Amino acid sequence: MMYGPEKSDPSIVAAKPTNKAGIPAAEPVEPREGAKGNTHQQRTRRAQDRESVSRVLARVRTAARSRKTDRFTSLLHHLDPAMLRTAFFALRRDAAVGVDGLTWRAYEADLDGRIADLHGRVQRGAYRAQPARRRFIPKPDGRQRPLAITALEDKIVQRATVAVLNGIYEEDFLGFSYGFRPGRGQHDALDALCVGISGTKVNHILDADIRSFFDEVCQQWLLKFLQHRIADSRLLRLIQKWLKAGILDDGKVEVSDRGTPQGAVISPLLANVYLHYVFDLWADRWRRREATGNVVVVRYADDIVVGFEHEADAVRFREALTARLASFSLTLHPEKTRLIQFGGRAGPVRPRQAGNLRLPRLHLRVRQVTEGQVPAPAADAPRPHGGEAQGREGGVAATETPADPCPGCVAGPDDERLLQLPRGADQRACTQRVPRQGGGPLEALAPAALPARLHHLGADEEARQRLAAETTYPPSMAQ
Repeated sequence: MMYGPEKSDPSIVAAKPTNKAGIPAAEPVEPREGAKGNTHQQRTRRAQDRESVSRVLARVRTAARSRKTDRFTSLLHHLDPAMLRTAFFALRRDAAVGVDGLTWRAYEADLDGRIADLHGRVQRGAYRAQPARRRFIPKPDGRQRPLAITALEDKIVQRATVAVLNGIYEEDFLGFSYGFRPGRGQHDALDALCVGISGTKVNHILDADIRSFFDEVCQQWLLKFLQHRIADSRLLRLIQKWLKAGILDDGKVEVSDRGTPQGAVISPLLANVYLHYVFDLWADRWRRREATGNVVVVRYADDIVVGFEHEADAVRFREALTARLASFSLTLHPEKTRLIQFGGRAGPVRPRQAGNLRLPRLHLRVRQVTEGQVPAPAADAPRPHGGEAQGREGGVAATETPADPCPGCVAGPDDERLLQLPRGADQRACTQRVPRQGGGPLEALAPAALPARLHHLGADEEARQRLAAETTYPPSMAQ
């Protein structure tokens, strides 16, 4: 829009025609004034010391995208003062202090000198990682989770290293990995899970949790996985320094050859790299080559949810996953890992169950029908019952839950917003209720509430056949 309000259009200057229009013109027309701006400058954002950072990361990402199998031999030089300064301002101002006792405000007082000294030590190899300070936070089950609080300079260098490595591994990570990745979070994992359950053929769900994952990671395997893409020996030694720095607990430094410091800035990326090679690539290959039906995978850090169309695939996948994790020093948590029957076609005619499906870390509940509705007999072929679930105990409700105002919904425990899951057309309200815990089995309700029917054509198939044999049709008009 020309000459609009708050528009920076070029100024209009007076113009006079040429008196002699020969070649060359004696008096050319007066030109229009050019636009003012900074079009000659680069369009990438700058760090606070006026050194470009985003352009460097873009080049790393472009190289990782175009050369999927190449190894990067020179990465440490990207940890320059500009990158370290950007990493410093990305840290939390009120974060807990490490063993150095240095706060963010105190480090900022002499930022230029400290960043220059830190950069020199990193490039010379004189940088030494300090032990992390151990603190505990309570878990929902009453236990305590150990956290490692690293020193401030360790946080700065780790943050800069993560920024460089993300440019490589964000091009390698698969789409069903959502934990601790830029631009992804719990809500994205929840959306993907809802779409997979409601929009595809999912009848069984494997809810898996890896026992003490951050404490059981094999550091030797982790370094081998990193070497698939990183050939810079100086950067690999830098990562080894953080793994070998140890934990300071009650005045004693504990060093182990297993685990990554849970709570450190570098740990989420290292965990994703480890599970990318241990689980993601293997699971993607398994569902393409071994599965006989539809398979949906969602992973958030060490919590895994896999949906299957066929129960046989779910059983074989669980056995193969157990063996796969054991090869890399990991095990499934026996109490938090379970195979759940979920979906209208998961079994023969059966009552619908009440209860909640708990998916750890994602903090969501798949609210199944609490009214115990029994599908009414239909004349047509039965449709899959969306949002239907059954436990492994043979149809007995595992938990007693209050009446759900929104059957077949998904919501978080602290969020009352519900996402409606589609329900089959043959699912109608019924006054039959699921017996409370300790009552009779649910199968006892099925014969009274739902007559037996054939698998494909419904309960009135015999009547249809008799009518078809006895009915005579008038001759057609053509005859």
